[in-house]
Amino acid sequence: MTGSQPLSADILQLRGPKNDVSPQIPYAFSCEPERSHAGNIVDVATVFLTNRECPFQCLMCDLWKNTLDASVPVGAIPRQIEYAIERLPTASHIKLYNSGNFFDPQAIPPSDFPDIAAACSTFSHVIVETHPKLCGQRVFQFQDLLSGTLEVAIGLETADPDLLAKLNKQMTLSDFATATESLCDRDILVRAFILLKPPFTSEQQAVELAIRSVEFALDCGVDCCVVIPTRRGNGAIDYLEQRGDFRPPSLRSLEWVADSLLPRYQGRVFVDLWDAGQFATCRSCATQRIARLHQMNLTQQTAQPVICDCDNQPLPWRN
Repeated sequence: MTGSQPLSADILQLRGPKNDVSPQIPYAFSCEPERSHAGNIVDVATVFLTNRECPFQCLMCDLWKNTLDASVPVGAIPRQIEYAIERLPTASHIKLYNSGNFFDPQAIPPSDFPDIAAACSTFSHVIVETHPKLCGQRVFQFQDLLSGTLEVAIGLETADPDLLAKLNKQMTLSDFATATESLCDRDILVRAFILLKPPFTSEQQAVELAIRSVEFALDCGVDCCVVIPTRRGNGAIDYLEQRGDFRPPSLRSLEWVADSLLPRYQGRVFVDLWDAGQFATCRSCATQRIARLHQMNLTQQTAQPVICDCDNQPLPWRN
């Protein structure tokens, strides 16, 4: 990886091995509560489908670890969904996350759309993920097959166009805005993933940029933004950390972003709390802070602050 502009070949070279996964079963599934577009708390089943690796190969992505090198056979994706649903508690919404792009025909065969829709017929809302350049007719074809409503999640990552290029996203802010507009025109909700502290940013820049990126997404018509702390562990990010171009964000910065955004805007703003303890700089209050953020995700209101001795220490970007 030379300079600040990575190439896909460099990203691939820095990877470790993939995990051993089967095209016949999802590599993970879970069920958890989430605040819906209507404002009520619903149980959401999430199925992490085993699928072909995403061809875009973004710098910060670690989803490739549970992917295959080749496309899955026709019929495999509906079977994976049925496998997970049989083992999950009853839920009203379902996320079908396939470590890539649901509307990439090399990942999800369009001929499987009717069976996927049938497998999801008991759910009132279906959420899938894709790249903005793939938001075309296949989205509307799938929407027409569903008995419920559709939501499409898109990785915006950042509203900084130069940083977007460095992340190897192979998209522009205009691509994102155009895709969002076309989806909203068809009454499809849009969810945006936004990174907190991507490489090449300081802690202060990261906080300000995450807030600005959420504002950009909501202005485009996005209904739900999810702020995700950038994690090490995918090879490329570890290399950039060794080079001094990356440090993980702090939990307090994630908390600051949530406090700054709620409840200022129409639309939902969540912070991703998966393994959030790794970002804590104070172990005494980490569990309480994570519980507070979880409550804020559900209520979309700021919660009573956590009081800890570490509050006497300046935030990493306010010293």
